[in-house]
This record gives sequence, structure tokens and C-alpha cells, in this order.
Amino acid sequence: MADTNSEARWYVAHTYSGYENKVKVDIEKTIENRNLQDQIFEVSVPVQSTVELKNGVEKKIDKKIFPGYVLVHMIMNEETWYVVRNTRGVTGFVGPGSKPVPLSDEEVAMLGSREEQDVVINFSEGDTIVVVSGAWKDTVGVIKAINPSKRSVTINVEMFGRETPVELSYVEVKKL
Repeated sequence: MADTNSEARWYVAHTYSGYENKVKVDIEKTIENRNLQDQIFEVSVPVQSTVELKNGVEKKIDKKIFPGYVLVHMIMNEETWYVVRNTRGVTGFVGPGSKPVPLSDEEVAMLGSREEQDVVINFSEGDTIVVVSGAWKDTVGVIKAINPSKRSVTINVEMFGRETPVELSYVEVKKL
């Protein structure tokens, strides 16, 4: 076949909200059943991993970056268009009318740069917290600073009759 991977582009398929992962699995099954591995290379539901912190417990969650959309790396032709377009849950391709428009190289490059994890915390500077573990367990303090890169907070504790800053990990504290 003359088609090569260099002709492949990333296209965006619109889906019913909440159906993104099902659409991904169904397209992958169809690729397998119809031997389209040489035309549809990858189906992706981009997610951003975040860590939510509630009551001193870190919980990793994946949030869809584009709810209602699935990215498909494929060579666009009648057969591949038909396969994706007629997958249950797909409402169409992104583009004017029924003409799919591929993502630009810049748009694809931007998608690849979302690797770092965000941490969602339920406290901020000025909040009163209690230390739930470690050497300062049960100490109550007011957050003076938050350091997202170290995932830590600084509170002042009284030591030897004076206020001393102490740095604690997010998981060691909980909001009062």
C-alpha cells in the first residue's frame, strides 16, 4: 500500500459527554477487527493527572483535558472516516460541515506538554491547620507559605519562647 505513517494526522472526533473512553475502546476494537492498524494508529483521550488532597490523604485523579472529544491519529480516507464517524457515541469530526480538519503541528506539540502533575489542595495561606503525623503531630498552626514544587506548607510554631517556621508536607497537615 502507498499509504504511510507520514500521511497520518491527528483528527478530533466529537463524542457524547462521558462516552470518550467507550468510543476509544470501540474504535480500537474496530481497528483490530478490520485490520486497519496501517491506517488508524492511535486513539487518545487526553487526561491530566492531578493529585487531590483531602483531610491529609492524597488521591490521584485523571481529569479529561477535552471532555466530549477523542483524538485519532490516522490517515483520512473514506474507510477510516466511515469507521470513526459510525462508532457509537461519535457525533462527528471537528471541522466545517462534514469535512474533518486535522490538528496543526503546533496544536499537537501543545498536547504533549501536559506531563506535570497538578496538586489540588483544600487549604491556602492564612488557613489554620492541624498536623496529623510526624514529629509535630497535633500541633495547630496558621499557614504562612505554600510551596507547590515541594508540596509543602510552612507554619510557625512556638519553640523556646519564639516563633519558628516549620516546613511540613501536604500529607502531614489537614485544614481545621
